[in-house]
Amino acid sequence: MTSDSLASAATTPPATASEPAAQPAARLIDHPADPVRHRARERRRSFARRLRRALLAAALAAAAVGAVLALRPRPVPVDAVPTARGRLVVAVEESGRTRVKDRYVVSAPAAGSLSRLALEPGDTVREGDALAEIAPTVAPLLDPRARAEAEARLGAALSALGQARAQAARAEAAKGLSEQELARVRRLADAGSIARQPLEQAEFEARMRSEEHASAVFAGKVAAEEVRLARVALGREGEHGARGARGRRDRHLDVVAPVSGRVLRVFQKSAGVVPAGTPLVEIGDPAALEVVVDVLTTVAVQVRSGTPVTIQGWGGDAPLAGRVRLVEPSGFTRPSALGVDEQRVNVIIALTDPRERWAALGDGYRVEARLVLWEAADVLKAPQGAVFRQGESWGAFRVDGGKATLVPVQIGHRGETEVEILSGLPAGATVAVHPGDRVKNGARVEAR
Repeated sequence: MTSDSLASAATTPPATASEPAAQPAARLIDHPADPVRHRARERRRSFARRLRRALLAAALAAAAVGAVLALRPRPVPVDAVPTARGRLVVAVEESGRTRVKDRYVVSAPAAGSLSRLALEPGDTVREGDALAEIAPTVAPLLDPRARAEAEARLGAALSALGQARAQAARAEAAKGLSEQELARVRRLADAGSIARQPLEQAEFEARMRSEEHASAVFAGKVAAEEVRLARVALGREGEHGARGARGRRDRHLDVVAPVSGRVLRVFQKSAGVVPAGTPLVEIGDPAALEVVVDVLTTVAVQVRSGTPVTIQGWGGDAPLAGRVRLVEPSGFTRPSALGVDEQRVNVIIALTDPRERWAALGDGYRVEARLVLWEAADVLKAPQGAVFRQGESWGAFRVDGGKATLVPVQIGHRGETEVEILSGLPAGATVAVHPGDRVKNGARVEAR
């Protein structure tokens, strides 16, 4: 082979895949660089494997943390209120009505033809004023039976008059005794020997006895008028002077007002024939007003004479003050709004504010009475919704550090919205109000 042939062979390009004879030469030429490239490739592959493993581990860890957080119970939102010391009042509120204490229903003393009444509710009458006239009907005014009944009525009226006078004497004696007691207590109070409360109680008792005496005097006047009317019905006009002579001339019977006051109600307005005893008008003194409230018998046993009362919802700008005068000894049954029969009893309340403050009140007005059964100025208290029954005792959830802890408590008096805490919780402790069934001992909570 010549030199030209060798040169041409050296410049010949490498053989292709279709030329197997040229491959060993190419491999021999590239062999020195293969280990370096191989190690680089291995390093890249190892780094990629480690990177994939790290990313997979991070994804698995993130999924595990998310699952734990998702399965972990969330804090239960609760209303949290701290306990505190302050004033606590135990009271009961009931609807009531006003009524005139001394009211008198004037009825027809005998059967006859009644004249039309010119009176209207609210009119003022004086004792002895003629309210109506009863004239005899066509038939005789008194037959033997009616006369016997009239004589019996006269006897009953005389007995009632004696009873009324005895009651008036007894009321007068009680009034004098109460005034003496008031004077004695006032002297002791002025000397500083006793507190103010006995003086107020003595003043209240003196006022009540004075009103009872006035009521007894009015009852005596009514009884006296009943006696006079019974005598007139029997035709004994001569015992009553000029009024009886005028009755004989005019042939009618005057129905007179037994006491001074105002007309509360007119039962019989039109003229007509009425039997004896028919109610005609009702008379009373609106200044002698009291409040009647019916309460449950379970509450009435806690009410005492002299219990302070606040009269609300009567239409005035400010509440009125009063005191319990009497708890009636006999109860009655009344269905509630749900149709359940309840045993209730009337509580009579005397207004202690001046007449000028409640002058607009009348007979039969609706009011809201708040009776204070117990009160204290400095007690540890918590909302009523924070305590609940736990077997035979009481418990509460104390909120501290985002957790609810069940603690036993001992409660005392229960107010309208708060309850007295005797033991189990200190002042300033945060408690859950109306926790619900989701709150358990040791549960995580979120205070609102």
